[in-house]
Amino acid sequence: MRMHNPPHPGEIIREFCIAPLNLSVTEAADALGVTRKTLSTLLNGRSGISPEMALRLSKVFGRTPEGWLRLQLQFDLWKTQQSVDIRKLKRVEANV
Repeated sequence: MRMHNPPHPGEIIREFCIAPLNLSVTEAADALGVTRKTLSTLLNGRSGISPEMALRLSKVFGRTPEGWLRLQLQFDLWKTQQSVDIRKLKRVEANV
């Protein structure tokens, strides 16, 4: 089932990982082994979760790397569906 207007994964990280632990962005970035700028870019929705970041998030905050990547995929797919018109496309059938 597709989510309607899913939040950017950065919002989820901020709300469910960083805020409950009362971490600053700098503290969370240090724990993840990334720069403050890298984490800030993700938290503010200007970048997405890469496979490398998914591994880091999994180790530091829990959840599987696949789970983190799934959040990013849901967000990316929803955003793309809002901007790409595929109504005129038709399925190609095999000629047998």
